Amino acid sequence: MHKADLSKAPTQVSAMFDEVAPRYDLTNTVLSLGNDRLWRVVTTRAIGAVPGERILDLAAGTGTSSASIAGTGASVVAADFSPGMLAEGRRRYGHINRISFVEADATKLPFADNEFDATTISFGLRNVVNPKQAIAEMLRVTKPGGRLVICEFSTPPNKLWRGLYDFYLHRVSPVLVRLASSNPDAYDYLNESIQAWPAQAELAQWMREAGWTDVEYRNLTGGITALHRGIKAS
Repeated sequence: MHKADLSKAPTQVSAMFDEVAPRYDLTNTVLSLGNDRLWRVVTTRAIGAVPGERILDLAAGTGTSSASIAGTGASVVAADFSPGMLAEGRRRYGHINRISFVEADATKLPFADNEFDATTISFGLRNVVNPKQAIAEMLRVTKPGGRLVICEFSTPPNKLWRGLYDFYLHRVSPVLVRLASSNPDAYDYLNESIQAWPAQAELAQWMREAGWTDVEYRNLTGGITALHRGIKAS
């Protein structure tokens, strides 16, 4: 079984996700106590896609988020660096002609400048070896006036809620993982990556430094996750 570490070596992370692909969505639903579905709905609404637009869904995994976006009538490129995840995505959603699956490195996207009306990434940015470079690449491939939406685990601002969440990560989630996941060790890394990820304001600053404008964020589920949004200047 593969387990990545916080060096986030791309080959290690990719191999780890290849192994967990078949039960990845089920495990996420169990670990989030069903909140992953709510977060997906909120993210899709924040993207605001409409028919005729072209959306890049980066770190799309098994394509569940891409299918949600495609439901708006937009065309979606589901990009991920894990061949196993993409294979599972094609198996589940390959019949949806508005979704195309592409293997891609978030730090070196194989797309032209100004290609997408909106770019989004959900629960994948913290797994990128150089997230600042990925944010800059997302700016490059987004059209002027286009949107970026990032949904990622974050830091609850309330001290009591943050303490309860830490208890859940350390004590409860490992038990649930061993019941639901095909590779429980992989989720040790995922827990570590959540705890090492910067808080909301720091991620917002990374976006501004990359060139995104009108950057704002809102907390979901008390700050367990946060939705960051930005616009590419026209």
